[in-house]
Amino acid sequence: MAELAQIAATLEARFQGAIEETREFRGEYTVRVKPDALVEVCVFLRDNPECAFDYLSDVSGVDYWPEEPRFGVNYHLTSTRFRQQLRVKVRVAGPDPRVPTVTPVWPGANWFERETYDLFGVTFAGHPDLRRILLPQDYQGHPLRRDQPLVQEEVQFTHNFDEIDRAKPYAQS
Repeated sequence: MAELAQIAATLEARFQGAIEETREFRGEYTVRVKPDALVEVCVFLRDNPECAFDYLSDVSGVDYWPEEPRFGVNYHLTSTRFRQQLRVKVRVAGPDPRVPTVTPVWPGANWFERETYDLFGVTFAGHPDLRRILLPQDYQGHPLRRDQPLVQEEVQFTHNFDEIDRAKPYAQS
């Protein structure tokens, strides 16, 4: 079993130039990887017996707008054998962000990547079934992007129930 600091140092040595940053905060380690090396790093973390990150517990998106690179994808890995956790991050720029899929590495990434695609618009290249998972197929945009227009609906209470109810689309028919 390698300590997380050793794993981070091993990644930096083995994948020179592909590891953008390694950070430790309160005992939690985060490794930021260039997108083109993501799959290779993930395979190493899964298959290396000193790491054994066999479980992908979450994939989440982040919109850093107005910063560039604008989008981030965070992978939360767990080694069930060693009871360790590691966060792998990728940052991508542009209006059409693309990250390679890690579904061949951890099949459980399938739905996490679809959710990130649906809500943030991050495309996962090579994904076996990349389509919306939460919103209707004809929905325009991605609701968790920071530049997405906000929709405001007045809250319905007893004092304004009739006024709000008349404004709803089903009340017109």
